[in-house]
Amino acid sequence: MSKIRTLIVDDESLARKGLAVRLKQIEDIDVIELCSSGEQALELCTNQQIDLVFLDIQMPTMNGFEVARALSESVKPLPAIVFVTAFDHYAVKAFEIHALDYILKPVDDNRLKQAVEKVHSYLKTQQDNAHKKKLASFVAGITGNNCEEILRKLATGDTIEDKKYPESIAVKEQGEIIRVSAASIQWIDAAGDYMCLHCSDGQTHILRKTMKELEQELDPKLFVRVHRSAIVNTKQISKLVTQSSGEYLLVLENGQELKVSRSYRDKVKAALAS
Repeated sequence: MSKIRTLIVDDESLARKGLAVRLKQIEDIDVIELCSSGEQALELCTNQQIDLVFLDIQMPTMNGFEVARALSESVKPLPAIVFVTAFDHYAVKAFEIHALDYILKPVDDNRLKQAVEKVHSYLKTQQDNAHKKKLASFVAGITGNNCEEILRKLATGDTIEDKKYPESIAVKEQGEIIRVSAASIQWIDAAGDYMCLHCSDGQTHILRKTMKELEQELDPKLFVRVHRSAIVNTKQISKLVTQSSGEYLLVLENGQELKVSRSYRDKVKAALAS
């Protein structure tokens, strides 16, 4: 098999050179270029045959996700893409856009070899469409799992199982335990040590739990945290309004308005776009 023509894309010079040194120890990898930007990588992939791209995520002007999307739209066949980054919370999104693999900085030599082995298999079969379908199914199953646990399992090759979320929440009221349908919850806010579940039938149920505990019980495909003390059913979101102050305000279908804190803006935008 001919050598794998490879690009390293990272805006940090030391990171590029360090990875290049490690890849030189793998005899069938041919590093064609060390790219300092996504634009440079796109130009090379467009004009040359590139088999593999090691791609940093957080880069100025054009981030790794944008580079990967641009490659998928303009380059055929699509090179194998392996993300290399220090930011582990990007893991799930990396797979959403069909990365072949995902490794963390500082790169472990054994983990790097595992990634290259995956590339070998991918290039040998070139089953691009089947690979993308497999990844799409994979992402659909893991979006609710803990990101650190996902990364641990990805690194060790363990099986990742789908996490199931309850269809209802048990609430104790006046000596009775009632089941509140998760789908009926419009939004949740905190009142001290209690959570207030505001439901579509107009009722509000009080639950003694922390916001973090409740967030872990709810399906992230249906619920999104919008504030330190508020969770919203995404199906109930009507619009996101930018105020003159620069702050965001979320408006629900029933007219309820909720402030979106800065740290949760991207999650809310992603929920609206999905």
